[in-house]
Amino acid sequence: MRKAISTGATPLLPIGVIARRSGVPVSTIHFYESKGLISSVRSEGNQRRYAPVVLRYIAVIKVAQRTGIPLEDIGAALSRFPPGSKLSASQWKTLASGWRDGLDERINRLTRLRDELNQCIGCGCLSLEECPLRNPGDVLGTKGAGARILERP
Repeated sequence: MRKAISTGATPLLPIGVIARRSGVPVSTIHFYESKGLISSVRSEGNQRRYAPVVLRYIAVIKVAQRTGIPLEDIGAALSRFPPGSKLSASQWKTLASGWRDGLDERINRLTRLRDELNQCIGCGCLSLEECPLRNPGDVLGTKGAGARILERP
């Protein structure tokens, strides 16, 4: 295992250590860095080194991605705090609450999709344009393209 180097009081970790401890490939770390989600400094040998707090940022990014939050939204949320800062409990609460409404909306949409998925095809008519129960007279077709039933409020 490589040793961490230090600049002042902050030990800096090589990318291999960050990859191993975070559970993400080196290529993902490079990708997160290219998107501005994390940052590194260069050693005298021009190798990337990361502050340990990057491990927390990667954990937040992974959790947010698992819930379906786009990287752009993750980056926007993280950008509200000083770069490389260790998020406090209060800052994490602010970050999480900012995602809550979007997650609730996504949960409701997915629940509706799950519950209604087999209704149109399940009845046997196979006509989404003329279905007398779900879309009489193709009313939904006049409101635009796409899955109008699932996109309703």
